[in-house]
Order: sequence, then C-alpha cells, then structure tokens
Amino acid sequence: MPRPSLSFCGLPNNGSDYSDASIVMLPVPFDKTSTWMKGADKGPAAIIEASRYLEFYDIETGSEVLKKGIFTARPVRSASSSALMKKTSSVVSQYLEDNKLVVTLGGEHSVSIGVIKAYAKYYKDLSILHLDAHADSRDSYEGSPYSHACVIARVREFVRNIVSVGIRSMDASERPGIDSRRMFFAHRIHNSDKWIDGVVRLLTGNVYITIDLDVFDPGIMPSTGTPEPGGLSWYQVMNLLSSVARSKRIVGFDVVELCPSHSRAPDFLAAKLIYTLLSYIYAYTARKNIRTK
Repeated sequence: MPRPSLSFCGLPNNGSDYSDASIVMLPVPFDKTSTWMKGADKGPAAIIEASRYLEFYDIETGSEVLKKGIFTARPVRSASSSALMKKTSSVVSQYLEDNKLVVTLGGEHSVSIGVIKAYAKYYKDLSILHLDAHADSRDSYEGSPYSHACVIARVREFVRNIVSVGIRSMDASERPGIDSRRMFFAHRIHNSDKWIDGVVRLLTGNVYITIDLDVFDPGIMPSTGTPEPGGLSWYQVMNLLSSVARSKRIVGFDVVELCPSHSRAPDFLAAKLIYTLLSYIYAYTARKNIRTK
C-alpha cells in the first residue's frame, strides 16, 4: 500500500511500515454537500501538516503512542456521497481484517457513514459517541440522504445505540426522532462535568467516536464550515474522551469538518486531539477484537 508524501507526525516513508503499524490514518478529502463554507476537503492535509509539529511525549498518560506505529494511508476520493460510502466501507473493512485501529480524517461529516458501516459489521455490541454542534438527523437534505446533515440518520440504520454530545442546533423536523435520554445538549452541560458519567453509562463495551470539530466553541475552533456559538471547551471534550477510554473499548474514531483558514491554530488543535485520544486509547484501554462473525 503506497503512502502519500505527507504522513501523520511527519514520519519518514520507511518509519512505520503497514505490517508493523497498529494505527491507520485514513484521509478522506471530500466536500460535496457542505452548505455554507467550503473547504473541508482540505482538512486532512492540514491536519497531517500540523501533526509534524506535535510533541510526541504525552504528559497526561506518560506515553509515546507514536511507538505503536502509525501508517498514513492513501486518501480515499470519490465523486459522490453514495459512491464514497461504498468505497470507504470496503477500504476500512480491509484494515479491520488486518487488525488496525482506523482514524479517519475528514472531509465533511458524511465521510463517517461508510466508515461506521464497516465497523458495525465487524464489531458486535457497538455504540457510537457523536460529538457535534448539530443533530445531523435529517432523513434528507437538499435532495440527498447522504448529506452531512443526515449522518446520524444514516448511521441509525445499522447502529442502534448512539449518544450525542454538544448539540446546540437542529431543525424542527429532527426533534420528534430524537431520544432525549441519549442527547446531551450544550446548554445543559456547559457549566459542569457531572454529565460525563451519564454519557459513559449509556455506551456499550465497544465504542466508535465520531467528532465533528464544530462541537468545540468557535473561539478555539473557528475553522469549520458551520460554526455555532456556545460549544465545549478543550478540557470538557478531553475529560469526556479520557473517561470513555478508561471504561470502554474505543475501537476507532474520525475527526471531520476542519475547514482550514489563514490561522493554523485550529489545524494543530485537530492534530493534538487525534494524538491525545490515541494516547488515551493505548494507555487506558486493553484493546481486543470482538467480531460479529
């Protein structure tokens, strides 16, 4: 499997061979259904570029997760959302067969659909932790059932347990289908961390995490296509992720909707988020493959 010229953490081309790597970084530079600011297709490259400037020692866990081996895959590209879903599902399924933890770099949020579909086939007892400013539960948007506004509606077709955190924007049509017990609205959780235990209790043993970067307050993450005021802070998100890693088995995750701008700080935040979450996973979680078949 050939590697792109840019690799996560700036690894040299011979630094982490696929067979020896525990982690696969999968860039999916796709931006077809975004409805305001375009540019999410440039997100994966911006994250990879920023990752070159990370310190590889993680203070909190006292670890260097880089040593687990990180392979940066060839980007997955497609002309349409439906074709992309099939392509990403096939590619990710192969990585899972090879016992890799896949980190998908978006791209708009619709890139998560095919990835999660592959995970749902491979892991039993899977739940989804959905971090986002938006409910993303419309059945169709602007004529497409695969819009970035429909991600959770599609994911519900193959995963029943979905817990959403940070939501602060939705259409009236989405409200009847929302399970309020599994949705942690930003206005209810912004002034305390007590809600984190509630999130963890709702998740099953195997957890896939999908992170739309607009879950963060736009003061620290302005580089998204649809920013919303009132988002979560860095430490709120990291405290949640740390708690999930300590209690559950995180089997994979994606980070989507980075829309790069003149400021490089948000790019670095996304890269740091990925590296820190990987540090949590390998420091706190005894990973085991529990398959459907």
